[in-house]
Amino acid sequence: MQYGEEELKAFIIPSVIGILGFGERGELIEKRLFPRDPREIAKRLKRINSGEIIPEMNDLISELKSKGYETFIFEDLDLAENIREKLGVSSEVEPQSEIGRSLRKRIGEYAVEFDFLKSTLDLPRLIHEVSMEISRASVKEAAERRDFLIIQAVEALDDLDKTLNLFAGRIREWYGLHFPELTHLISKHELYARLVYQLGRRGNFLNENLEGFDLPKDKVKEIVGAARTSMGADLNDQDLEQIRTLCRQYLNLSETRRKIEKYLSEMMKEEAPNISTLTGPILGARLIALAGGLENLAKMPSSTIQVLGAEKALFRSLTTGARPPKHGVLFQHALVHGSKRTLRGKISRLLAGKIAIAARTDVFSGDYIGDELKKALLEKVEEIRKRGSRRKVSRKKRRGKRR
Repeated sequence: MQYGEEELKAFIIPSVIGILGFGERGELIEKRLFPRDPREIAKRLKRINSGEIIPEMNDLISELKSKGYETFIFEDLDLAENIREKLGVSSEVEPQSEIGRSLRKRIGEYAVEFDFLKSTLDLPRLIHEVSMEISRASVKEAAERRDFLIIQAVEALDDLDKTLNLFAGRIREWYGLHFPELTHLISKHELYARLVYQLGRRGNFLNENLEGFDLPKDKVKEIVGAARTSMGADLNDQDLEQIRTLCRQYLNLSETRRKIEKYLSEMMKEEAPNISTLTGPILGARLIALAGGLENLAKMPSSTIQVLGAEKALFRSLTTGARPPKHGVLFQHALVHGSKRTLRGKISRLLAGKIAIAARTDVFSGDYIGDELKKALLEKVEEIRKRGSRRKVSRKKRRGKRR
């Protein structure tokens, strides 16, 4: 550009018929029309809305550059930044520009003028068809997101846990009529159901029959003794068969739960390896489910991550002035629930901060820094615990001096 010459600027406006270039006075200077297929139009508009530079956009800007235009004005910030970075041209942003509003009012006239439509009356139908195609593509894209599958798997585990607890309670009550002492001797529901399913009547609870259940010798002795002296009622074959059928269903559901848990662990290692390393796959998946998706979790501040799962307590705190919760589902993490009550708030805050970094790395960069984050977390937790211990000792010393 020669000294004294005015810099040429062009407004670049995407539309349902194509990408149009306008001068600063609103005159049309260049255009690139889309194919007349609504599906193809939808694909291009969706890519533009994501800030992507499509071939038609590239061609239009190259043509305008050859005509002396140096600065290009867009209504979308992401698109303007991408154009500046990837095409090396000067770009500006003017949301809802006057030229853009004018184009949208006259788009039907332009469509007929460019022989894109036969009549302006065809424009509403075209817009409707394109909108439907964009909606279909968005729904399909959302359904294909792997983090949504993680959410479904977590919810399936929760449903299975509820069902298994109901079944376990019913099995213990029902079989307890026959062998009530067994309820107190066996705490694990799955082992209880397996014993009942495989041995049936309490008379079959003998040393040789219990060898395959990996029970301590003292426990076997207790069970055998309780079976001999049990005060339970006798059951006929039909009664016992119904209980065993329920036990079989319980064991099948337990196996299904294990398979889903394994599937969830593998998926977390693929989709969110940093979170999985830091929290464990199941807790990490639960955080993603509570956030409504991996990207949502990555956009959350650590203070919000810290109380995920404690929304009721947080709302009660805000409305009644009660003490706010220190943690939500993060309490399930070994570092939190394995620490002293007075330190759990600090450790959960620290853990939430590391999770926020892990989530953003999983979503936006894809680098693996899980081991580094875990090492830093463990070192910091150890410091917090040591400080807590020193304060406790110093308090004891002060109390001793007062006495």
